[in-house]
Order: sequence, then structure tokens, then C-alpha cells
Amino acid sequence: MTPRATARKPPADDPETEPIGLDSDLGWAIRMVSGAFRRTATSSVAALPGGPRGYLVLMAVVSGPPRSQLALAQQAALNKTVMTYLLDDLEAAGLLTRQPDPVDRRARRVLITEKGTQALNAARERLSAAEAQLLADLDPAEQQQLRMLLERVAQTAHREEIDPEECGQ
Repeated sequence: MTPRATARKPPADDPETEPIGLDSDLGWAIRMVSGAFRRTATSSVAALPGGPRGYLVLMAVVSGPPRSQLALAQQAALNKTVMTYLLDDLEAAGLLTRQPDPVDRRARRVLITEKGTQALNAARERLSAAEAQLLADLDPAEQQQLRMLLERVAQTAHREEIDPEECGQ
């Protein structure tokens, strides 16, 4: 029989020793935060076609100059086929439009409509309230620091995730 490993909490006065336990596990923390955010975020953006994915597409559309469907799919890390269906639904709802690119008439630029801007702003307000609830135990400086750090980690994860085949390159 092998001896069972027991989790011991390190002495509080030893800063060199990392804590041991589920509550100090990065995977567990990410899972808890992700699950809570998914639940609140999903209801916050449910009114948009495609829900959370539709929200991501609208955010990608407004976060820079007009881009092609493929460029948006890459930015949002969505499969190009999924992107096409989302754009179809968002366009049918009058939230965005696709227009020929003046430089390359074969490509289509995706633009948000006034109705799309209004829907996105309303979803952002609901999402902001949900985020505030999730981050309630952090002071404003900690919230800002968490957002900055998560943005950096997300950029790393996005670089690692992009599959050129998936996006059609």
C-alpha cells in the first residue's frame, strides 16, 4: 500500500511556500469564474441573435475599421462557417449589413447599423451590471488590474488557438 498524500497548508509566515489546495488551483479558479460569467453573460446578451457569439461579433465589428467576414472570424476566434450563419442572423435582424469592399469588390465589409449599435449598447449595459456583480469583492483598482491581466492572458491564448485551416487561410 502506498501512503496517501495529504494536502497541508503552509505556515502563513512563509511567503516562499505556495499554498496547497483546491482553492489555490488556477484551473479550478478559471472554471468557477468562467461558469459564473457564462451564466450571467448568456442571460445578458440573450436578446441578440446568436447570444454570446452574436455579441462577440458585434463587438468585433465596432472595434476597428470595417473588416471582411474572414477577418472578423479570425478576430473573434470563430469558425468561418459559424461566422457566416451568425452574420446572416444579425443581418436579418437589421443589426448589421454587408457591403462590397471598395478595394476588392469580391470581399464584403461588415458594418453595424444604428439598430445594431442600440442593441449592442443595451447588451453592454446588462453585461456591465453582471460583471459588477461578479467582481463585487474587488475594489476598482483590483478590477482594473484583473481585466488588464486577463486581457494579456487572453491575447496569449488567442495566438495559440488560431488554426489557419479553421479560418480558411
